[in-house]
Amino acid sequence: MTQTSDAVAARPRLGLRSVAIRYGFLALLFGLVVFFSLATRGFASPQAAVFILQSVSITGILALGVTATLVVGGFDLSIGSIATSAMMAAAYVMVVLEQNALVAVLACLAIGALVGLINGLIICYMRVPDLLATLGMMFLLIGVQRIPTEGRSIAAGMTLPDGSTAQGTFSAEFLALGRHRFDFFIADLVPASVVVLIVLAILIWFFLEYTRFGRMMYAVGSNARAAEFAGAPVKAYKIWAYVISGVFASIGGILLAARLGRGDIASGNNLLLDAVAAALIGFAVLGAAKPNAFGTAIGALFVGILLQGLTMMNVPYYTQDFVKGAVLVIALVFTFALLGRNGR
Repeated sequence: MTQTSDAVAARPRLGLRSVAIRYGFLALLFGLVVFFSLATRGFASPQAAVFILQSVSITGILALGVTATLVVGGFDLSIGSIATSAMMAAAYVMVVLEQNALVAVLACLAIGALVGLINGLIICYMRVPDLLATLGMMFLLIGVQRIPTEGRSIAAGMTLPDGSTAQGTFSAEFLALGRHRFDFFIADLVPASVVVLIVLAILIWFFLEYTRFGRMMYAVGSNARAAEFAGAPVKAYKIWAYVISGVFASIGGILLAARLGRGDIASGNNLLLDAVAAALIGFAVLGAAKPNAFGTAIGALFVGILLQGLTMMNVPYYTQDFVKGAVLVIALVFTFALLGRNGR
């Protein structure tokens, strides 16, 4: 009788713990929205919401690429430098080489795919740890992207290293990728970059969750040796994950170049940290405890809401990374600690 009553008494605790794991982070996100809406003026307006989405669109796209590498048990530290390289390449192709938007976009996508392929080959065939390989690639790209212009940003009418003046300009079609807005109840409300983020998030979510290729990527990340014994081409799946990451990073760079209308060598400095934070926060969403596209998208939204709210409250910029990191650590510790208890 005592054992039965103890079991019955334990059920509510397990139920509360399960609810906390699944919905704790979403409750925190909702609490942040309510807090900032009450503490600041204009935070709850449609325009502020769209601004938040626009601010996280590029970060979210990069984070989705990182998620693909996390799924196979890897990690890509080169995404920020790939995005910046793509931004610089787009500007160079149009401003210096005087090519059209299509050529610029294709060149950027090719750069992202090539860098991702090289990362994958180094990691899989040279057996260099993923963190070291992608860290080395990050520094390599930071140096390479500055060589053609001797470390200067690229803009229309700039003076080239040989003393001549660049004759090319950013085409209107290219700039529309980062500046066009679609009507949605309110005229010119939804930026094109937000639409790109939503489309890519849906595609990568469906790809990872509902295709055989995506499920095999999860299998490789869960137990690469077992997947190899089962006949899966483990190295191919890992290489494709890094190619996906590189392409997504280059898409982010394209959108950034289109938004700025120039190739700014310093614009991608914070992309890596924010993208990694969004991807890791995804582990805590709905208690997934694994990389997943839906959680990453929510993580990117969380980062955007947090930073926008802190900015509107006039919190000093130098404390924002601390707050973001603290929230990330707390969310992950909370989730994995509860999951660990459930496992025991």
